[in-house]
Amino acid sequence: MTPRAADRARYDRATAHLDAPLAIVDLDAFDANADDLVRRAAGKPIRVASKSVRSRALLERVLAKPGFAGIMSFTLAESLWLARSGFDDVLLAYPSADRSGFAELAHDPKLAAAVTVMVDDPAQLRLIEGARDGGQEEIRVCVELDTSWRTLGGRVRVGALRSPLRTPSQLADLARVVTRRPGFRLAGIMAYEGHVAGVGDSLAGRPVRSRAIRLMQAAARKELAVRRAEVVRAVRAVAPDLEFVNGGGTGSVQHTAAEAAVTEIAAGSGLYVPRLFDNYTSFTGRPAALFAQPVVRRPGVGVVTVLGGGYPASGAAGGDRLPVPYLPEGLRYDPQEGPGEVQTPLLGSAADDLLIGDKVWFRHAKAGELCERFETLRLVSGDRVVETVPTYRGEGYTFL
Repeated sequence: MTPRAADRARYDRATAHLDAPLAIVDLDAFDANADDLVRRAAGKPIRVASKSVRSRALLERVLAKPGFAGIMSFTLAESLWLARSGFDDVLLAYPSADRSGFAELAHDPKLAAAVTVMVDDPAQLRLIEGARDGGQEEIRVCVELDTSWRTLGGRVRVGALRSPLRTPSQLADLARVVTRRPGFRLAGIMAYEGHVAGVGDSLAGRPVRSRAIRLMQAAARKELAVRRAEVVRAVRAVAPDLEFVNGGGTGSVQHTAAEAAVTEIAAGSGLYVPRLFDNYTSFTGRPAALFAQPVVRRPGVGVVTVLGGGYPASGAAGGDRLPVPYLPEGLRYDPQEGPGEVQTPLLGSAADDLLIGDKVWFRHAKAGELCERFETLRLVSGDRVVETVPTYRGEGYTFL
């Protein structure tokens, strides 16, 4: 029996009493992945990206482990909810225009102490000021650095279109604006290198492209390490009591941790290890989050149809954004249909061994987005479901 077949047998035994569709998290894999992130961080604390987890129970589980500290959130409403729930260090990773949320933050000392918001433009500070509605609490602020790699005189850009702030002087100028503005406190710098941390460098069947990605990432890491250190020096000259410098991501933990200027690492996808994180030379994780769909039809030899399953991930549209049939091994989509909202045909010899009502296990392309489809996660240890916990959706929240 292959390791994957053994996993399928465990998951089927653990959930034999449950009807699909359902989603599980394999706690043994989840904990092993957490330990590997800590090992790669080499002593620097890891801030957990909540958008990659989207379950308070699992956020609590990982934050109880040595080596993890704080949450990186994705909306202001989520940040406030987490802070009200008892999480005392929440960094909002994206700028917000949530005026009612800023008003709540400015009126509540507990929330204001726990939440740090992101800015990269003085206009965002003005929006926050205009939303205070009389609230006098000091707003903690983080400024974001554009980490993209540019070559050929800037004509070629690799990296996400995020912050407009790229140079030490630009970051220092915004730092001065923050520190001189009453009611704000500059707490940190964030620099997320998604083109390194979120892009696999070992693509199956594409050796030339894989080598090109590795060369790009090596050059990008070298350039960013120098520029990030210069930015931190420039900002610390303005704000000597800067609390943190956040960088990294699941795919670049060990590289970013090696930079002296970085004080903490961000990671989240490495806990669940969705399919987009299969193609890395720098680490190998264990798939921990899966969902099961039931077989409801057998249209013919070598074909079964499961209920639903069309859960595409965000990002540029393409086959890599689709879930993949994972267990049993040997199933594939019908290229004329793909995964559908209400039914999904699956082809392959493994289909002939499946009966009506059997489960087919899938892996989502991106980590936390799976939780937008399910209200609960069944936590599996060995071959038992040991706990059922709600996702954000299960608690009545869909923040985006």
